Amino acid sequence: MRPIMSDILRNIIARNKAGECIAIPSVCSAHPEVLSASLQLSSNLNRPLVIEATSNQVNQFGGYTGMNARTFVAFIDDLKSKHLIDSNFVELGGDHLGPQVWKSETADMAMAKAHDLVSDYVRAGIKKIHLDCSEGCADEPTLVNSDIAAERAADLAVSCLDAASAPEELLFVIGTEVPPPGGARLGEDGHIIPTSPESAVKTLVAHRAAFAKKGIADTWSQVSGLVVQPGIEFGPDEVFTMSKGANSGLREAISEYPEICLEAHSTDFQPPETFATLANMGFAFQKVGPALTFALRRALYALDHIVQKLNPSAVSLPQVIEAAMRDNPEYWKSHYSENDISKWHSSYADRIRYYWPLPAAKEAVDNLILTFDTLKVSEHILEETFSLDVLERSQGLAASRGRAIVRSEIQSALLPYFLGDHNA
Repeated sequence: MRPIMSDILRNIIARNKAGECIAIPSVCSAHPEVLSASLQLSSNLNRPLVIEATSNQVNQFGGYTGMNARTFVAFIDDLKSKHLIDSNFVELGGDHLGPQVWKSETADMAMAKAHDLVSDYVRAGIKKIHLDCSEGCADEPTLVNSDIAAERAADLAVSCLDAASAPEELLFVIGTEVPPPGGARLGEDGHIIPTSPESAVKTLVAHRAAFAKKGIADTWSQVSGLVVQPGIEFGPDEVFTMSKGANSGLREAISEYPEICLEAHSTDFQPPETFATLANMGFAFQKVGPALTFALRRALYALDHIVQKLNPSAVSLPQVIEAAMRDNPEYWKSHYSENDISKWHSSYADRIRYYWPLPAAKEAVDNLILTFDTLKVSEHILEETFSLDVLERSQGLAASRGRAIVRSEIQSALLPYFLGDHNA
């Protein structure tokens, strides 16, 4: 009998804490092609995978995906069944669960909704829960202090435990990588300043005390991850890589907490060698999202380019997406200039990811792939458009030619995250 996924994750954490270069990728996306590609890659490699939804993607009011926690779980279950994926190797998580989706409201109102949010996630069977109460609500500072954040997180942990059918299987993650007001801080060398060891320990101490104050001290052993800034980030125009020879001292700082590993967010678009470096720094959880939807967009636009050359009368996918973005500017207007159309399509911020669920976008994608699959596209055209690795990998994927190429492109972005051998 295979161990439950929570035990597999704890094993990976323990081995990372022991100095092994091992980590588990956490895919933060709700796009069906991204998830299908990720699940297929995980299965082909026989490696565990975490899939997480953020509180703005999935919540009790539907989020921007239109899904609540229960429908999200059903959605993932359907994909696992469709692709014959072993459920024992897939863990579901909730990312940045707290009041921030409703931070324009008072703290009491936002926290009441946050309690419903985490309870819904847990009742739906989601076990990896990131409790993030770092952002202030109405009439509060942009970021609240460690004690307030910890107290609110402990409150939410109580709701999680009350809602769980098997409370002992829950894995809690605390902390945040949210940049301070004004954006991420750059050092004199132009690199992102990592979380200090002192700050990391302060977060742990505050949360441990808050758990004890709420009467759940015995649950502290289920706190398995601490989100900190390792010194990497990306913005609309550039990727901030880790400074050469970086050693933040974070692994050593949390050595007295044997059950807790580090969790890295915003690892997207980093050089492949970065993920091993992060694992060696103690980051056993490594999250990725926008880089995968960026790869999705890149592959779809490449297919569209081929189709437009061979069938100029076909509807242009970029034009459909651009029209959707003009009609619904709320997801990009605070990130891009109205006149900088190129960023709308290809920025690292990848605000396009918010538009794929729209009916017009979904229809355009389906029509594009159908058109591509009906065309006789010569191999030399494919080879001048996609890498040989992508084309070769696509041959082994159970999907139509166009859809397989798209998934293979996504897998190329995800593959470097699979570090170590989980069977070792």
